[in-house]
Amino acid sequence: MQKHLKNIPSIDKVLSNPDIAALFEKFSGEQVTNIARQKINALRESILSGETPQDIGQVIEDIKHTAHTQWKSWPNKVINGTGIILHTNLGRSPISDEALLAAKEASLNYTDLELNLGSGKRGSRQEHISNLLCDLTGAEAGLVVNNNAAATLLSLTALTSGKEVIVSRAEAVEIGGGFRIPDVLSQSGAKLVEVGTTNRTYGKDYSEATSENTAAILSIHASNFKVVGFTHQTTITELVEIGKDKNVPIIHDVGSGSLLNTGAFGLDPEPRPQDSIRAGADLCLFSGDKLLGGPQAGIIVGKKKYIQVLAKHPLARAFRIDKMNLAALSATLVHYVKGEELKKIPIWEMISAREEDLHSRATSVLAQIDTSSISAEITDTRSAVGGGSLPSSSQPSIGLRIMTKTPDKFAQLLRECEFPTIGRIDSDTNILDLRTILKNQDESLALSINESVRRLKSQTTK
Repeated sequence: MQKHLKNIPSIDKVLSNPDIAALFEKFSGEQVTNIARQKINALRESILSGETPQDIGQVIEDIKHTAHTQWKSWPNKVINGTGIILHTNLGRSPISDEALLAAKEASLNYTDLELNLGSGKRGSRQEHISNLLCDLTGAEAGLVVNNNAAATLLSLTALTSGKEVIVSRAEAVEIGGGFRIPDVLSQSGAKLVEVGTTNRTYGKDYSEATSENTAAILSIHASNFKVVGFTHQTTITELVEIGKDKNVPIIHDVGSGSLLNTGAFGLDPEPRPQDSIRAGADLCLFSGDKLLGGPQAGIIVGKKKYIQVLAKHPLARAFRIDKMNLAALSATLVHYVKGEELKKIPIWEMISAREEDLHSRATSVLAQIDTSSISAEITDTRSAVGGGSLPSSSQPSIGLRIMTKTPDKFAQLLRECEFPTIGRIDSDTNILDLRTILKNQDESLALSINESVRRLKSQTTK
């Protein structure tokens, strides 16, 4: 043991190694030195524990690997071949080129974010986006925060704290990531009053539960599951009538924020914010990074008197959207104003893509694939919207089916490529769905498949 301890390289010797010296040209010298010290200390501890010590070459490689792994640019760009359009693990909705440029310009320059150029006085970062939202939904006013969970908590805290909120038992749900409606109501200071049953809730259930202590009726679209069979759900129109009769505001969380008719693309109907406002909902809440196709944001539209209350609440500051996402959201909404969303917003390009166009792309990629040691073919498949939207709905799609003896290993090799590619395994074959792969990634897809084929062949022949 003493011999091994004496052979531990000094920090100076490690830092003078040409490979480590090269790290000083890319990273902070202080940070590189810290990692080197950590590795040397770890080597000492391993020797004291009776483990076989690493030689200096292994220590050098560990330092290099740690530096490049911990300090690389992140998150990594990946190719989404899963067939899930709004894949939460992959960042949900890619934004349009115009939205990206807007976020970039807002970041690189000073802007009139909170300045009124006409008066020269302080302005509101919400005014421009509120006007766009009103144009598209017909609401009196709009407010944007950093995500829809924040929109929900802000609305309930500002309007219902210390009082009761009526929710159908069928809608007291977990939205995702442990975000549960009963917990949100508790955090807001409101008391949950559940009505109806898991599968059937009627207007009379809401009416009978309403009292002088009722602050709001909350309706939540079940966006990530579906109850079928013997069911009944009170419509937003019925709830609005009850709200008027009882003088209670209606808060409608529609979740995904689809401004388009999803039924036109062979999908199940999804509640639209403009329909909620037209029905008379006092507040309508939805996400910016789901079916709206923009950056992460929580959007609130509705009656001006309620929006003003929310805007003045301290949580509005805590949940405030940043200038980059605000700029990207503004550009995204402008696509709808111009009627160009199917051509400009990536997720709507994917949803509206024709099977014949997907087949043409698949044919082109297939022609570039090395099939000397694998089998590959074009296959019919189905794509899902995902992201907690349209849980029972899917579209016919076109994919590439890659057949190897080790589909799990091939999937791993695809993930480890220069252009990491994420697909799915179906019936012991790798499926890469063209609907969720951006058109400008087709060439990279072929390169990733071929890289994986080469590595698989190399490992098989060893």
